[in-house]
Amino acid sequence: MALSDEPAAGAREEEAMAAEEGADPDPEALAARGAFDSFGESSETRELLGHLRAVRGDPVAREVALERFRVIMDKYQEQPHLLDPHLEWMLNMLLEIVQDKASPSALIHLAFKFLYIITKVRGYKIFLRLFPHEVADVQPVLDMLTDQNPKDHETWETRYMLLLWLSVTCLIPFDFSRLDGNLTTESGSTQVPVMDRILRIAESYLVVSDKARDAAAVLVSKLITRPDVKQKKMAAFLERSLCALAHSSLQTLGGVVTADGVLQALAQIFKHGKREDCLPYATSVLKCLDNCRLSESNQTLLRKLGVKLVQRLGLTFLKPQVAKWRYQRGCRSLAANLTLPAQGQRAQTPQAVVTVDSDEDYDVPEEVEHVIGELLAGVKDRDTVVRWSAAKGIGRMAGRLPRELADDVVGSVLDCFSFQETNDAWHGGCLALAELGRRGLLLPSRLTDAVAVILKALTYDEKRGACSVGANVRDAACYVCWAFARAYAPQELRPFVGEISSALVIATMFDRDVNCRRAASAAFQENVGRQGTFPHGIDILTAADYFAVGNRSNCFLAISVFVAGFPEYTQPMIDHLVTMKISHWDGVIRELSAKALHNLTRRAPEYSASHVLPRLLSLTLSPDLHTRHGAILACAEVTHALSRLAAEEGRPTAHYLDGKTVDGLKQIHHELYGRQLYRGLGGELMRQAVCVLIEKLSLSKMPFQGDTIIDGWHWLINDTFRSLHLISSHSRQQIKEVAVSALTALCSEYHLVEPGERSPATQDVLVLQYLAELRSPEEMTRCGFSLALGALPDFLLKGRLQQVLTGLRAVASISPEDLNFAESRRDAVKAISRICQTVGVKAEGSPDEVVCKVNVPQIYSTLLSCMRDYTTDSRGDVGAWVREATMTSLMELTLLLGKTEPGLIGADICEQVLCCLAQQASEKIDRFRAHAGKVFIALLHLDNPPIPHVPHRVELETIFPRSDVATVNWNAPSQAFPRVTQLLGLPTYRYHVLLGLVVSVGGLTESTVRYSTQSLFAYMKQIQGDVQAMAAFSGTLLQVFQDNLSNDRVSVPLLKTLDQMLANGCFDIFTVEENHPFAVKLLALCKEEIKKSKDIQKLRSSIAVFCGMIQFPGDVRKKVLVQLSLLLCHPFPIIRKATASQVYEMVLTYGDEVMDAAALDEVLAVLGDTAWDAELQVVRGQRNRLCDLLQVPRPQMVSKPRPC
Repeated sequence: MALSDEPAAGAREEEAMAAEEGADPDPEALAARGAFDSFGESSETRELLGHLRAVRGDPVAREVALERFRVIMDKYQEQPHLLDPHLEWMLNMLLEIVQDKASPSALIHLAFKFLYIITKVRGYKIFLRLFPHEVADVQPVLDMLTDQNPKDHETWETRYMLLLWLSVTCLIPFDFSRLDGNLTTESGSTQVPVMDRILRIAESYLVVSDKARDAAAVLVSKLITRPDVKQKKMAAFLERSLCALAHSSLQTLGGVVTADGVLQALAQIFKHGKREDCLPYATSVLKCLDNCRLSESNQTLLRKLGVKLVQRLGLTFLKPQVAKWRYQRGCRSLAANLTLPAQGQRAQTPQAVVTVDSDEDYDVPEEVEHVIGELLAGVKDRDTVVRWSAAKGIGRMAGRLPRELADDVVGSVLDCFSFQETNDAWHGGCLALAELGRRGLLLPSRLTDAVAVILKALTYDEKRGACSVGANVRDAACYVCWAFARAYAPQELRPFVGEISSALVIATMFDRDVNCRRAASAAFQENVGRQGTFPHGIDILTAADYFAVGNRSNCFLAISVFVAGFPEYTQPMIDHLVTMKISHWDGVIRELSAKALHNLTRRAPEYSASHVLPRLLSLTLSPDLHTRHGAILACAEVTHALSRLAAEEGRPTAHYLDGKTVDGLKQIHHELYGRQLYRGLGGELMRQAVCVLIEKLSLSKMPFQGDTIIDGWHWLINDTFRSLHLISSHSRQQIKEVAVSALTALCSEYHLVEPGERSPATQDVLVLQYLAELRSPEEMTRCGFSLALGALPDFLLKGRLQQVLTGLRAVASISPEDLNFAESRRDAVKAISRICQTVGVKAEGSPDEVVCKVNVPQIYSTLLSCMRDYTTDSRGDVGAWVREATMTSLMELTLLLGKTEPGLIGADICEQVLCCLAQQASEKIDRFRAHAGKVFIALLHLDNPPIPHVPHRVELETIFPRSDVATVNWNAPSQAFPRVTQLLGLPTYRYHVLLGLVVSVGGLTESTVRYSTQSLFAYMKQIQGDVQAMAAFSGTLLQVFQDNLSNDRVSVPLLKTLDQMLANGCFDIFTVEENHPFAVKLLALCKEEIKKSKDIQKLRSSIAVFCGMIQFPGDVRKKVLVQLSLLLCHPFPIIRKATASQVYEMVLTYGDEVMDAAALDEVLAVLGDTAWDAELQVVRGQRNRLCDLLQVPRPQMVSKPRPC
């Protein structure tokens, strides 16, 4: 629904999703997507059309040309008028091909495909006007259409366009009989008249199943309504059509197709035909339509066509006249509305003259009542297109009725707005009201009733299962407000300005759906421009325009505050949030509404304290879960806002919150606990809401010191941590976070005896209890209490810091019994970092009080060990969660030490931290690689003072200059790997970067593998001529291999990396020396890695490495061949086949170096002809033959010792 010149409210889905998630759509991008000044592809289009003859014979070129033309045209779907100056030359170029008798049929069909694309974009009604439609065109078009095959599904565009072309030729002002000439041929046979030929063809295409059916209906309507045809053919055609319709089964595909074609034809005939010609047949058509019971069909299109035909029949029954009683608005100038003072505006007096004889004495046929009834039923249909057609029909019919009858129709439409009706009826009623108002058929006397129901429709929302219905109703209600703004003079709507403006503002700010918010904004804009009476309209529109309301959070939390600054809207907005939104079915809306109430409380503190808060307190024990949840959240936010306002004004909290209110807030937890509302499915929401309440009441400094409610709140927080494993996974993280925030605020406010002093008893109870819970067998319990320890204020940690860190260190460490507890390790790491931030740093301090030189090494040791967490389970690389949290913690701790006590950062610690980060920055997962890169850059470029002991600082600042910090996208492999691989030239970082890089090069993600491989090969190319650099690199590579033997996470991708490096000639410098130490060591490591392995992937990767190592001369080559011969008789047939295939390729590549030329052909024959997946006894003989040809010893069978 487009309510103004702005983009339609039904914006593209992806744009709406982005807006709902908080990403503001780019206005320039949106504008560029649909705003053109002219048809910019004119020359390209001319070239495409000019080359159609050339591309006809090439299917690929033909398809490319067609697709390119389709793309060009589709860009102008929203601005098709830009094509108008170019339609004529495009049509002429294509018709030149069509009318050329020398053109082959394939070329003609191609030309019609192009014509159809133009018609689809511009619309056939506009485009058809340009088609030649002289007398001489009738026969060629008819003959061309006769030659078509209706069953050819590849050429339906040709038939569609020819039918439309024939329909426009039917408009010639000559009798068709003049085109027949002598109907009797020389042989004595009689030719079929042109009129009959056209009608016969049109009727045949009314029952086809493709798009040609629609064009046939247009052709029939243009033909039957001709003066010379209607006298001879109309009655018979209608009889055949009604017979076909009556005998069509709506349960079969053929019956549906037939009914569709007939209904389209009838609707077009009664639309274009003269009333006096169609009236004699209208009653019989209506009866046939009733007998078909189209309203009961499950075919949306048939129901729509039924409604369309019914309204055309109704218009046929009524005389075509403009109602003299309709409301006519006077001044329609936007400039006048905006410039004239409201009190000086004068509109033309509404005219309600009903004294004309034709209006009083006009006898309305009884069929009209039946038609109106069908249309009123149509506005309640389950499909929007049917409702929309019915609404337009009601508007057209009411415009021809006497005033009293039209008013009855309005009353019937208003009856749709009953809460016994479905949302479909509400939506259809809104569309009908908009049509009536737009046409001036809803008189001002009815505005009171209409505005009342529209205000309800603007907030209509009905829950259905896990979602709700009503967005379309609210959108249509905005359309009604838009239509009313254009239809009525300002003085007519003046009594309703306050209600309508407030309702539209509320919909603009607080509607859940972006389409409805934008529709409301457009309707508000139209009212501001057309009416000029909305309070502060321009100011509000400036803040709440089409793009601004796309972001839901921005609407609730920012724009609403601005709009609430105007007193006319403040109280209605607050009331709406309390009445409608805090009980909304969507939890996100409830949370945003509570935060919005927090912001709006400042605009009306007295009203919030005296009316809003008591009402919210009464809802906290509502039987409805959503209402209870929203009310508790709102109580927390409003109370916090009032307390902050009182503090800013220098007043006590009691100025806004009386004793009764404070007691009510305190009793919420007791009441919920007593009614066991923390249990069951609703318990999750209650725990989350009350934790928020605890946090806000603590921040509000409620006078609860020493009260038993504090113990109750502690019980709830602790029980929530213990019950995390029982909470659904999608809400677990949120509940954990709010519980931690509540604990922090609670302890900070109510456990501080005096400034800086703690209660020893409280400290003992809390800290020891939480430390004990860290040993729980439940992973989620460990998570909760780890974060709880991290959330404690500094006065509760002092004296027990070392004990707390030891407990968290135990949780963060990997042990066999809790190997899969990755989430608890992650949260323990987060807690360690937060504790360090809380207690602060003092080099010479006590390890039980602060971070000092005694415990810094222990903390770093714990964090660095977590950087080696590569645990995997059914969820994937869960250790990555730990590594990500550890990287953040390392950054926070290092920055803290760097700014306060840089001397505590030792050279070894700094080196380990940066090496670990460099390794993570070269690994395969984009998200974690990006995080590591950002942390590495943050530590490198820290100033005042810089991080001490950074290895190779100068070289690092050259590789990662400050100017690139903001522009490098570490998520993109194409930008990350070229930079990271430069660290291979720095000895300190080489091992760790290579360890991460081999995982990326040997990975699975195509982009990661491509760019990491390119970067590695580029580095290898730089050092090819440097023997020392190659020795250092190869030594590091072998060290990585040796350190990760049997570690499949590294060894398998490392084998793949070695395969690519050997194939790419990275180690050619070593092939000049026999038995080079690199080759010897590599062969030994590969043999050790696959020893007793049954991993197919690892074995196949090792085969490729062995084949690549054949280029190393000396004993290494012989040993490689022996190893390959062993794999040729591997127990797994797939390994034997893979080995034979790889060896075959190896022999083709390196055959001259491996064996004599005489044996080469025989080796290739044995490898290629042997069925290596056959029985081992057969395969072993062929393998031994190969060994003889390759001059390597045959492998000998080793018998296994039998157990005694």
